Amino acid sequence: MAGHSKWANIQHRKGRQDAKRGKIFTKLIKEITVSARMSGGDPNFNPRLRAAIAAAKDENMPAENITRAIKRGTGELEGVNYEEIRYEGYGINGAAIIVDCLTDNKNRAVADVRHAFSKNGGNLGTDGCVAFMFKHCGSIFFAPGSNEEEIMEKAIDLGAEDVEINEDGSIEVITPPNDFLIIKEAFEKENLKFEMAELTMKADNEVELSGDEGTKMQKILDVLDDLDDVQEVYTNAVIEN
Repeated sequence: MAGHSKWANIQHRKGRQDAKRGKIFTKLIKEITVSARMSGGDPNFNPRLRAAIAAAKDENMPAENITRAIKRGTGELEGVNYEEIRYEGYGINGAAIIVDCLTDNKNRAVADVRHAFSKNGGNLGTDGCVAFMFKHCGSIFFAPGSNEEEIMEKAIDLGAEDVEINEDGSIEVITPPNDFLIIKEAFEKENLKFEMAELTMKADNEVELSGDEGTKMQKILDVLDDLDDVQEVYTNAVIEN
């Protein structure tokens, strides 16, 4: 059994995403563009692009927006050249944070990220200082009250890496990165409804923060997530609400 605050953390993230629909589209367009630029515009031969398109469709992004982003990536349309950068650092009580950016201005991105850390009680670290604490994987999250036995059986059949049953009753299915979309789509076909599905950096060990420490940690994460150049923010902190 793990983290009894997992469900509350997921709900907080979903609430923030719903409140920032415009920025979600911007992030997705950046990801589609960069994926197409790196490995081509055919999602059948580009797993990263396929995942980005699936995420965009989940957010009801219009097909023409997706097509334009792919064409910008392949050079058929003019577009901004984004650079991928990862920053690592520490939040409250040394909780680990990874910040993935796509930016057209590296100096701006690092200045903004450093300021977000330092102003809110964190510290920007060096490359590799916390990444070893995380693994790249797929995460499919089911709400408390979901059919545990059915989800577990299906996950095993599909070759999931692990199934975690949290103290709050929520269920997380962990998948290999390359199998994430296959397993996600299989759950959809079986009408096993999940709340969130994403490729992520999952912490090997989590740190629970509550009270004032939890509030301060959430502030750091929210400020980082609001930066224009930031695509994703990962942490090993589970915040008690």
